[in-house]
Amino acid sequence: MKVEKPGKKESLEPTRSELEILQVLWQHGPNTVRFVNDQLNEQKREVNYASTLKLMQIMVEKGLLVRDEKAVKHVYSPISEENKTKGLLLDKFVDSLFNGSVSSLMVHLLDNKHASQQELDAIQELLKKAKKDIK
Repeated sequence: MKVEKPGKKESLEPTRSELEILQVLWQHGPNTVRFVNDQLNEQKREVNYASTLKLMQIMVEKGLLVRDEKAVKHVYSPISEENKTKGLLLDKFVDSLFNGSVSSLMVHLLDNKHASQQELDAIQELLKKAKKDIK
């Protein structure tokens, strides 16, 4: 079994296009370039296979994906878990755009996006839990 390990340029901050690829792999599990490319074409926008292949190769070099070469068709897997990657990106986003203020983020978010009653209930539950954790 030959598994290509991540390259030297390890980076946990994916670009927008890299995030789209990661989303497909997080949702569907380890997969081939063809599968990822087909999903991107169905879900996002039309993407050339060669572009997807090249970007996924770059992602291996950056340390975002690992490539399993044991079969004829190489299978790619994300190195980092979805929640870890999203957490790092969210922390950076909140720090840079809202000076680290969670309340400022929430105010802007709720002012700009419509939240369903179910989403508001979930937020309320998270707030209750956060208050308990402070005590």
